[in-house]
Amino acid sequence: MNEATNDQAGGVRSAAGDGAYDVVVIGGGAAGLNAALLLGRARRRVAVIDAGEPRNAPAAHMHGFLSRDGLPPATLLDLGRAEIARYGVGLIRGRVEHIEPGFHVRLDGGPVLTARRILVATGLRDELPGIPGVRERWGKDVLHCPYCHAFEVRDRPLAVLGTSPGAVHQALLLRGWSDDVAFFAHTLDLTAEDRERLEARGLRIVEGRIEHLAVDGDRLRGVALADGRVVPRDAAFLFPRMVPNDGLLTGLGCAKDGNGWVITDRTGRTSVAGVWAAGNVADPRAQVVTAAGMGSAAAFAMNNDLLEEDVAGAVARRRAALVGGGSR
Repeated sequence: MNEATNDQAGGVRSAAGDGAYDVVVIGGGAAGLNAALLLGRARRRVAVIDAGEPRNAPAAHMHGFLSRDGLPPATLLDLGRAEIARYGVGLIRGRVEHIEPGFHVRLDGGPVLTARRILVATGLRDELPGIPGVRERWGKDVLHCPYCHAFEVRDRPLAVLGTSPGAVHQALLLRGWSDDVAFFAHTLDLTAEDRERLEARGLRIVEGRIEHLAVDGDRLRGVALADGRVVPRDAAFLFPRMVPNDGLLTGLGCAKDGNGWVITDRTGRTSVAGVWAAGNVADPRAQVVTAAGMGSAAAFAMNNDLLEEDVAGAVARRRAALVGGGSR
């Protein structure tokens, strides 16, 4: 990790005191890395702590990111790490145990970092239904986001697994990519309106509890039902329960909304002074490109917040010097 306080031109990088960072970014995904990139370019002293557990690790490619469409997710992170290193941003592999008052960031089995500001970009975790085969095929041919993956399975027989109310909208949406979409009701209690909308859209509704996913030769072959039927399908979509990895934010006392997500303003500022959140930890709908943008917005706001503090400190010191000089 580069802990230098001066840049290549010899100028002062930041107003952080000795041993303190201007910003500690927790989470090394698109949101965290993009924030660190802008803050590094702003000559702030920054450290990124990365546990190395990206949400999209099972996916072979990511999509919908201008100029990066089809890139493997790991490649994007490698490029981002190389870019932030050019600006002296430190990258620490590890997991944050907790954050103590005054923004003392304690790593699990590691050092304690002190920061003036904190950005939490720890993402979320997808809680999957306990249907055999789902976890094994997740990110391969069991998918979630149509905008991320549906084009790659367009015009093929698709399944939507009725494991949550969000599956109905997901099925209606997927009809735009295939004429052959089967909605597996499973344990979902469809309303009359749901059925009418699905049927009007041309979707087939398959009744019965799902027993397991039929897999052969490392490929999804179909959906097996408890009554013994197997409905051939090439890919399946489901709506997971998305749970934010927000334990650090909760520990700091950040307020949440009625749905259990941390409340932020448009820049990612939370209810706790000096704490920002960006990416999926604050917005479950954010794709990779969205998360990167959220990191950028947070970085702008954090740098301005630090600037105000720096200026206030400089003014106070100047006034103290003037008073001290006048008393002699």
